Amino acid sequence: MTFPNKIIRNSKTGQEIRFLQSGPETKGQLLHLQTTYQPHSREPAAHYHPYQTEDFKVLAGEINVRIGKEVKILKKGDGLHLPANTIHAKWNAAEQAAVVDWQIRPALNTATFFETTTGLANAGKTNAVGMPSIWQVALLATHFANVFRLAKPPFMLQRVVFGLLTPIAYLLGYRPTYPEYLD
Repeated sequence: MTFPNKIIRNSKTGQEIRFLQSGPETKGQLLHLQTTYQPHSREPAAHYHPYQTEDFKVLAGEINVRIGKEVKILKKGDGLHLPANTIHAKWNAAEQAAVVDWQIRPALNTATFFETTTGLANAGKTNAVGMPSIWQVALLATHFANVFRLAKPPFMLQRVVFGLLTPIAYLLGYRPTYPEYLD
């Protein structure tokens, strides 16, 4: 469960998230974060948020943002608005850590997604770059489809494939969320 000033840190990616305001405090309207990207972080999988907008402002350092095929470098003081359904990825290719003010509207269950994926990485249930197994991805993609979708393969194909994998993932003991990661 999130609360003001709760900090989570992904041991695989080094990304740190500090929750400033969460959905319950804003009646679901806003998830307000401050995140730190470590130097030379990897470009994550391109993704989009079907029902949410994102607003970023770089507070320190710089970040790379891929929007479609274009890469923008945002430096201290720069901001960016991403409408819903905009395929993107964010990372820090620079020599110094980057700190970003990050607002997501509406909040939906995005905080739980971040806590779950960070918890999986910290528990050693991902590969070296923080990617869970295909079984876990199937459950995450299905459960959190309202807040996070991979850009590839097409969403309808993901639904079919992940729909087939989901019952097996449950039988193997995987879950879409884990209470121990939400404390």
